[in-house]
Parts: sequence; C-alpha cells; structure tokens
Amino acid sequence: MNYNFDEPTDRHGTCSYKWDSTDGPDVLPLWVADMDFRTARPIVDALRRRVDHGIFGYTRVPDEYYQAIASWFSRRHGWQGIRPEWVIYTSGVVPAVSAIIKAFTSPGDKVLVQTPVYNCFFSSIRNNGCQVAASPLRREGDTYAIDFDDLEEKAADPLVKVFLLCNPHNPAGRVWTPEELRRMGDICQRNGVLVVADEIHCELVQPGYRYTPFASLGEDYLHTSVTCNSPTKAFNIAGLQIANIVCADPLRRQRIDRAININEVCDVNPFGVLALIAAYTEGEEWLDQLNAYLHLNYRYMADYCRQHLPQFPIARLEGTYLAWMDCSVLGLTSDELEHRLLADARLWLNAGTMYGPEGEGFMRWNIACPRARLADALDRFRRFAESR
Repeated sequence: MNYNFDEPTDRHGTCSYKWDSTDGPDVLPLWVADMDFRTARPIVDALRRRVDHGIFGYTRVPDEYYQAIASWFSRRHGWQGIRPEWVIYTSGVVPAVSAIIKAFTSPGDKVLVQTPVYNCFFSSIRNNGCQVAASPLRREGDTYAIDFDDLEEKAADPLVKVFLLCNPHNPAGRVWTPEELRRMGDICQRNGVLVVADEIHCELVQPGYRYTPFASLGEDYLHTSVTCNSPTKAFNIAGLQIANIVCADPLRRQRIDRAININEVCDVNPFGVLALIAAYTEGEEWLDQLNAYLHLNYRYMADYCRQHLPQFPIARLEGTYLAWMDCSVLGLTSDELEHRLLADARLWLNAGTMYGPEGEGFMRWNIACPRARLADALDRFRRFAESR
C-alpha cells in the first residue's frame, strides 16, 4: 500500500497539544515532537475494531504483545532474544525514565546526561531530588561528537549513579555508532554507573545510518543497562500512552517494578496495547515510506537553508525528525527568538535552551509534516530573518 504523506491534515479542534495550544489559527506549530501524518492503516483498523466493541474496561496485556516486541526488535534491529519477563509496560518513556531514576538513586545523587538533550530528562532528574551531571557534546562542523574524556571524568564522580543515554539523540540528531555506544558503555561499567537508554526515536533513521540497540552489543552491555522504548514516536500514536522498559537483570527489574508501582504508572489502556501489536506486526511498510518521506523533507530544508538562509546552518540529521538550526547570527537569545517568531512570523519553534545551556542560539524544528507545510514555515522564517 502506498501512503500519501503530502496529504494536508487539519488538527485544529482535536484537543491537539501541538495545534490547539496556539493563540490563533494562523500560527504554524513546528515544535512539539509529534507528526502531522495519519498513522498506519493497520493501526487505525485495529483501533476501530476495538471501538466498535464498545466496552473499554481494564485491560490485560496478552502474550501477543511481548511476541510482537521480540519479533520486531529481532528482525528490524538485530536485538535477539528479548524475553517476555524482561518487559515492564508503562504509560510512556518519560514515566519510565522517572521510575528508573527513583529505583537506582537517592536524593542528592547525580544523573549523567549529554547536553544539549531532551528537556524532560532534566525534570525527571529534579523530580527525584537528584542533580544533573552534564557532559556537553562537542560541536564539530555540522554535527556533534562525544567528549569521552569529559564523560569519563563525570562518570567517575561517586555521586553519579545513572547515565541517561539518548539513542538516537534528541536534539543533536546523532545516531550513535556501535563503537561510540561501546565506549560509553565501557566507561559506565568501569565506574559502576547504570546505563538507561531512551531509544524512543529508534525507528526514525535517515538513509546511510543504522540504529543499534545499546543492549544488543553483548551480554555485558545487556546486563548493565535498562532500555526504554515505544512505538509511539515512530507511528504517531503518543496520545495512546504505551511504552516498555526492557531489563534483563531480575534484581534490577524488581526494583524498577516497585518504582513503577510507587509512581502509579503500572496500568495501560487497551488502545495502546492493540496499537503496539498492530504497529510491530503490520506497520513496517508504512514506517519505511515515512522514513523515505522524512529524508526528502530534511533534504528540502537543507537545500533551502543553503540557498536562502546560509547564515542559519542546520546540524546533519542522522535520526529523529527534529532539525537543529544555529540562529546565533540574529544576536537574540533562543527564548527571545521563540517569542518573536511566534509574534511576528506566526511560527512556533522550540528554543534551544530547553535542552540545556549548550542549546543557546539554536532552535529545534519538527519537520514531520507535509512538505508544503514545511515550505511555508521556512518562508516565514526567511521573511522574519530578512526583516532583522
């Protein structure tokens, strides 16, 4: 089946956080990380059958759910042997990360992150009474690299108990190589730091790059890490609230399960369960076409910036659908630029400082939309920049 990702969609009036949080219908929102595409037909069909049943009581998670996860990661990503007992389901990756931090830290401990990084990492750390230990990524041309010496130094701090790994990385757009992942894992093993891999963007990879599940690197990495994943980002079903924690170590799993229950995020809804099964068993064709379309959107934006906005370079996009633009030439803070774009251009982007101080001067663009919408956004930004 061929999917038309150019099809216009209108999300106004659907209680969309992205579209219905604006102060007018003329605002073009390219901020929140969900997509403006209808999800895969098999998911819609599965949900429609469930709606037609008409009863929406408490749900149990069937064997097919665990089979779908294991089969998907085996055939799609080479992660063999995920067992049902390793999987703890929950309502989202952020609640999962928060519960894992609760399970393995005490207030005052430190959690290591690589900045700029997903903003909810900071809130999850703070909400558990912990401190952020930042190891900034090093900007190299149009991409980012890991400062391994700094990472080793920060991991050696006895207060650091957990390393939150964003794989692929949001907002830097990196898809970490197996070699990079091993070096990060080896540093954490030497220092007794648990790797918690947020791999929610794992399906969203540009041509020429390949996502590697951290836990698939070998037994040492499997048993010294915990992985959080979900189909919600890739299949645009975040509102269905379903995610999984994969932990092979039984003692760690007990601690996580206890924290999940303390945080009371141990129940899921029937639509999330069915959507995951449909995505992982019937959604591959849609996902492949989506990634091809996202690549063309990225190429369009990169070409547009080279031609019309050469002073606003974007980072090389390897994974995710989130473009990272250097806007420092304007001389505005990222927060000021976000507000002025919204007021003057009716364009809503994310200020880079959401992702740590290393994001100052940057803006994050969500390019998961029909290309005509992306073209409109770029034209609005260009007119704003030329008026400065």
